[in-house]
Amino acid sequence: MTKLNRAEREILEAFEQGELRSVENLEDVLAQHRHAAEATARKDARINIRLSTRDLRALQSRALREGVPYQTLVASVLHKYVDGQLVEKGD
Repeated sequence: MTKLNRAEREILEAFEQGELRSVENLEDVLAQHRHAAEATARKDARINIRLSTRDLRALQSRALREGVPYQTLVASVLHKYVDGQLVEKGD
């Protein structure tokens, strides 16, 4: 059997003890989650910024190592920062 992490064990225990309940409006809940996912993934705004050549080259190099376009890398970093997943050192 596959080893479960703590969160997975808690879910399994809750299931086995009958603590989990099905949602009443499954289709509505799924539709809400789909809508939220689509809104999060939508890229509907364009910005222009000026960077030093050194920073741009470093971004492009990092993106190449990550296997993504550098614009995607920049968007990902900005998204993580505004979402609180990426913080400055010392925070």
